[in-house]
Amino acid sequence: MKKLKILQIGITHEHAPGKFTSLQLLEDVFEIAGFVDDRAFVKTPFYKEPRMELYEKFPSFSLEEALALPGLDGVTVEVPNNELVPISMECMKRGIPMHMDKPAGIDLELYRELLAGCKRKNIPFQMGYMFRNNPAFKFCIEAHRKGWLGEIFEVEADMNHDYGDEAYDRYLGKFKGGIVYNLGCHFFDFFVTLLGKPEKVTTFLRSTPGVDPALHNSGMSVLEYPHATAVFKASAHAPRGIPKRRLRICGTKGFIELSPLELFNAPWELELILKEGNEAFSAGCHRVPMPLVRDRYEDQLREFAAMIRGEVKSPYSFEHDLLVHEVSLRASGYQTDTGVPNEAQEKLISFL
Repeated sequence: MKKLKILQIGITHEHAPGKFTSLQLLEDVFEIAGFVDDRAFVKTPFYKEPRMELYEKFPSFSLEEALALPGLDGVTVEVPNNELVPISMECMKRGIPMHMDKPAGIDLELYRELLAGCKRKNIPFQMGYMFRNNPAFKFCIEAHRKGWLGEIFEVEADMNHDYGDEAYDRYLGKFKGGIVYNLGCHFFDFFVTLLGKPEKVTTFLRSTPGVDPALHNSGMSVLEYPHATAVFKASAHAPRGIPKRRLRICGTKGFIELSPLELFNAPWELELILKEGNEAFSAGCHRVPMPLVRDRYEDQLREFAAMIRGEVKSPYSFEHDLLVHEVSLRASGYQTDTGVPNEAQEKLISFL
């Protein structure tokens, strides 16, 4: 099968080095045409200088050259958070399939326009929420859809880490929503997948002791549903935060706990407790092994390739992506004027 010609626009997003490394792993799928060094034109902040050794073997293009590159099958967009949508708009106008990293900026209307254009032109578009292709998260969604957990009434998750330093705290301080804006979207995507549109969103933006209170390097958001709450928490200075990241799902018939949230090239499992047996598990406690994962982004990028080839459609609709980002903005302390109607969400079709 012919390899897909792909190019990475941007090297300054926090996920840019990981994404480019993943593309190189997938040498059976992608031909990497090169990259765009976005430091010359981005206007919004990025966390730290990129690891240029990752790119030294590949051609560098200006943005204009990249967008006009003959035979280009797709791009990954890895510019700073608040420039992701404007750059992706340029790809959409040219009909270029794109994987766009998170979060989708603070201009909900511009993001709505991007999604509308991709839908109208039938352009493959994939959001870079990193848990979407995580096998443990996929197991949780499937368990819920099959009714194994009964009615979910509580979801709790954290994305603590301990790589916060003075530079990272200052970086978070560039965004009103701080760490919740920067990281929470991964879980708001998951919460909406499980529970749909929340009735109310309340957020608590804080800073750890000794840090400027305006920097918001710690926070919590609560999504309220008729019979459930979904809570997201994150802090940038939690000792051994990443290996202790946790997800808990409580339902009337079952319980799931996952910690750590992801693990690579090592055995890995989640805990499942069921009040009733089903076609796959008996009632009681189970340690459920997860498939060995070698790379965070591999399965997602393979899915992106299949979308470009027309072999699959995105498992997530444009309407879902729009709703997730509205929830993310509210949960990050941003107020939006474009509420999503509750009645069947009007399928969110009105935005197209």
